[in-house]
Parts: sequence; C-alpha cells; structure tokens
Amino acid sequence: MKLFIVVLGLALAVTAEETIFADYHLEVGIPERARIDAAEAAVDFDGSRIIGGQVTALGAIPHLAGLQITLTTGQTSVCGSSLIRNTRLVTAAHCWRSGSFQASLFTVILGSVNYNSGGVRINTNNVVTHPNYNTNNLNNDVAVIRINSVTFNNNIRPIVLYNGYNHFNGVTAVAAGFGRTSNSGGVSSVARHVSLQVIDNNTCARSYVAGIVVSSTLCTSNSGGRSTCGGDSGGPLAMGNTLIGITSFGSSRGCTAGPAGFARVSSFASWLSQQ
Repeated sequence: MKLFIVVLGLALAVTAEETIFADYHLEVGIPERARIDAAEAAVDFDGSRIIGGQVTALGAIPHLAGLQITLTTGQTSVCGSSLIRNTRLVTAAHCWRSGSFQASLFTVILGSVNYNSGGVRINTNNVVTHPNYNTNNLNNDVAVIRINSVTFNNNIRPIVLYNGYNHFNGVTAVAAGFGRTSNSGGVSSVARHVSLQVIDNNTCARSYVAGIVVSSTLCTSNSGGRSTCGGDSGGPLAMGNTLIGITSFGSSRGCTAGPAGFARVSSFASWLSQQ
C-alpha cells in the first residue's frame, strides 16, 4: 500500500493507454515476497520505518488476510485476501494462477498485521478460480479459498459481500494489504491501508488498453498519488464492513501511473457465495 506525492498533473489526466502486468508472480509477486522477507529482519514493528500510507492496527481490519504463496517452481510470492466465512476467503484469481506460474500452496495469515509472524496461519491448496477468469486481461479475476474452520475473535472477523446496484462512483473506500509502499520499492512487512475514491468505469477505461476495464471492473482514482501497489493483489476494497472490490490490477508503468483496478464484488457475489 502506498501514499506519496507525485508530479502535479499526473492524477487522472493520463493520456497514455496503460498496460497491466503480463505475469503477476514473475513481475510482481516473487520480487515483492523477497523484499518483504528482507524487510522483516530490518523493521522494528513500532511503525517508525513505514513509508507512506497508514499502518493498520491489530483488529482494525479483521477481515484482511495475507497470503504466503508457494509456487510449483518452489519460488514464493505474496498476495492478500478477505475472510467472508469461517471456512472461506476471497482473493484474485491471478494469485493462484498467473501467466506461466501456478501456485501449489497458500498459507493464509489471519489475525495478524505482521506478514511473517503472529496470528493464525492455515495451509491450503483448495482454491477455486472463476470459470471465466482470463489470464491475459484479468477479466473475472476472482477466486475462493477454502480453509478449515477458523474461530472468530476481535482480530478475525468476516466481511459482507456487496450484492446491490450501487456503483459507488465518487465515494471513498478503504483498500488494505501488505504491498509495496512506493514505486521505488519501499517495503515493510506490516499491513497498511489507504482511502481511495471510486471513479466511473468510462473514466478508468480511457487510461487502459481496450478490454481491461469491463462492466465487472471497479476503479479508484490515482489522484494525490494514492493507490494499491505490488503485493496488494487479492486484498479488500471496503466500505465499512462491506466488501465492494478485490484488488486486481494497476499500470505496468507504476502504481500511480493509472487508476487502480478491482474486481467488482457485486458482479461476482452470487458465484462467490455458492463456493
């Protein structure tokens, strides 16, 4: 998660047609996991070394779950997810399968704001991706993670899936995750969150090549240099205790080069609930 000032005028006035990453684990997840693991040894968890964004207090976002990912190659990667029932979480499909990489195991991190320590940690390879997930343009980028039942407490609680007709254009929602804190690679291994303004899809689509932004996409403004960033994939975008988006994509040129893209939960709520 990142929050920093960019050159005046970048904001939404993006004239280029942005592309997205072609292979998440290769381009984003694997290097971010290495940075997080290195940061774990260096950071003192009082928050004094966090760069930008806001450190998330334990229990403040109890539905947020980190994902430690083991790939079939033996390499490791990173994503986020959201707890929706005591046996189910939702994440981005590209966290499980991306381009040439396939995950073999998720370690789900619940009830901790520290990526490599604390909380409840559950291993699973029981993951169902949306049947129409497209690895090329990240349409239908949603997946359900199945775990053994976890006990709810003050730090572990589910979030409600939004299943209405509000597009949320202009409202402010909160994204959370363990991702990068700047385009230049600032990393910490503690969870952070940031407030982002939802924008309409027509505005968002003007920033990206054709086929990326579709009706089941939700976008947030990059105004002021606020955005999700590398490693936040699969994590929540929420209005209070209601999940409205699942972190999906950003510009391949950098986290604030274009709007952030999310899978619109209302488009998938029925399918997610059936899993």
